[in-house]
Formats: sequence, C-alpha cells, structure tokens
Amino acid sequence: MLERKFFLGFIRIHLLYHASKSSIYGVEMIEELRRHGYNISPGTLYPILHSLEKEGFLVSESKNVDGKVRRYYRITKKGEKILREAKRKIKELIDEVMEE
Repeated sequence: MLERKFFLGFIRIHLLYHASKSSIYGVEMIEELRRHGYNISPGTLYPILHSLEKEGFLVSESKNVDGKVRRYYRITKKGEKILREAKRKIKELIDEVMEE
C-alpha cells in the first residue's frame, strides 16, 4: 500500500507526458505503464485520469471505436504548465540523487 502511494505521483506525471504527445485512453496507458514496471488496475487508473481531468490538467472526449465508447484524454494548457514544472523538478532531483 505504501509503495502504491509513493508511485502515484510518478504515474500522474507519466500520464500527463503521454497526453502531451497524443490523446491517450485507459487500456493503452495500463499497458504502457506495465512496460515500465507499474502493475496498475483499471480501478486505480481511471480515478487518476478522472482527477486529472477534474483538476483541469486533462480534458476528455468520448469516441465510438468498433461499437464501444472509449474516452480519450489530452493535456490542457494547465497540464502542460504543470508538466514543464515537474520535468524541471525531476531533473533537479535526479541530479541530486544520482550525485556520487
């Protein structure tokens, strides 16, 4: 449980990053996050996406794909701003933590 809470911030940044490159959807991001070692369930991911949208960092639209409604998320200007700030802080943290 503690590990999950610890990595939720990384997951949120990862979602914003991918949404800055192109529209994202849940199943796609579960697979992408799994490639990076995050074993995240839909019950965890979708509330994160919904909160990022509620906070104004993402915006979504529903599309019909092969007879199924899929919600796509893309980054907002507010999301782009927080992602830029996060990147700066990540670089600073990496430089400090990886210092020998």
